[in-house]
Amino acid sequence: MTKLNIDINSFSYKKGYPKDNSGNGGGFAFDCRGIYNPGRIEQYKTLSGLDLAVQNFLINETEMPNFLKSIYEIISINIENYISRGFEHLQINFGCTGGQHRSVFAAEQTVKFLKERYKDINITINHNNQENWVKP
Repeated sequence: MTKLNIDINSFSYKKGYPKDNSGNGGGFAFDCRGIYNPGRIEQYKTLSGLDLAVQNFLINETEMPNFLKSIYEIISINIENYISRGFEHLQINFGCTGGQHRSVFAAEQTVKFLKERYKDINITINHNNQENWVKP
């Protein structure tokens, strides 16, 4: 049986949606801009969603945990259906203003969720705007 391949992307809305190379027309795109942006706070500007300080901020100071919980419920419906039907590809995208803080964190957390819940899938992750992240 073919494994489901899930591509997870973070991206900047300023740069556009990630391209779907599967030929299936993509999948989900979740807008993280409704979550307070830690990049607006000086101490987090040059960090990313990969950094513990930003992660702690998003977990403890924003609605990100509720946002992700809802996303996990939504994507699980499709993933289970896709697995049962033998589908081969699903794309899950997370966008925010700069593609550096919120979308990166959401993408990384979704990878963790999927690895814990589904043992028989392939996951790739790409942070599409990493070359444009604000540097110190």
